[in-house]
Formats: sequence, structure tokens, C-alpha cells
Amino acid sequence: MTKTNVMRLLDQAKIPYRTASYDYDENDLNGMHAAEGIGMEPETVFKTLVARGEKHGCCVFCIPVCCSLDLKKAAKAAGEKKVDLVPVKELLGLTGYIRGGCSPIGMKKDFPTFLEETAQLCDEIAVSAGQRGVQVILSPDDLCQYRSAAYCDLTE
Repeated sequence: MTKTNVMRLLDQAKIPYRTASYDYDENDLNGMHAAEGIGMEPETVFKTLVARGEKHGCCVFCIPVCCSLDLKKAAKAAGEKKVDLVPVKELLGLTGYIRGGCSPIGMKKDFPTFLEETAQLCDEIAVSAGQRGVQVILSPDDLCQYRSAAYCDLTE
């Protein structure tokens, strides 16, 4: 497997991780296929969503693939009145990633990042390795520390 930018950044930061790959499915809009494909519980596989608020601009939310982002809770976490998910067509320009391969690690800009608080209950979680069909599996605390992320209640 070719190293992705996400893997190179984790290597540079000396953060331990392992990788898992699966056959990406265009029709899997929530990431459940990813959890199935790498044999992990959906509560431990996290999707990366980008939202925009009026005050602080874009922010990143990582939540389990089996959950939905609660926009009110997300806005509160980000210190905004309200946030809206960024349209898919803007994702690549903003983050450097395409839908289905968006990772909280290695985005073009250092957006404020929030991780669903249930991640703290897991020894390890999976997030996109920055490429469709590839995940990095790492400690949620390592991810939080590396991204200066905050644990928050984000799901419905």
C-alpha cells in the first residue's frame, strides 16, 4: 500500500497507527461499509465532516459512522449560533480531500477539530487515511492531541 500524506504526517509525529483497507462503495453515504470492510464496530470507525459557521468559519467534526451529526451540538462546540455542512463540491478546495476520503489529519488548513466524546471509551478508532478505501487506526487521545481537538457531545 502506498503511504498517504496522513500516514507520513503520523510517522513524522511518531504517532503509532496501523492501516486497514476495504473496497470503497460510492453508494455508502455514511461509512457503514467502511466499518464492515475493515471488521471494526461502527462505533469505532469515525467519519470526518466539515461545517461552516458565521463567526469562526470552517470546523471539523469526527463522529462514528453509525451516528448523525447534531448541528445544534456542533454549533455549540464550535462557539457558533449555527453551522451548516459544507457542500460536497467545496470539500476538495477547502480541505484537499474528496468525499469518502476526508481525514481530520493533513487538511490544507488547520481548522478547529472536534471529536465525538464517545471516542474516549475506545482504545483505538479508525479515521480516513486521506484516500477512499483506506483507514488509519490509532488512539483517540493521540488523534486529539495531534489535532488539538476537543472531545464533545456531537451526535443526535
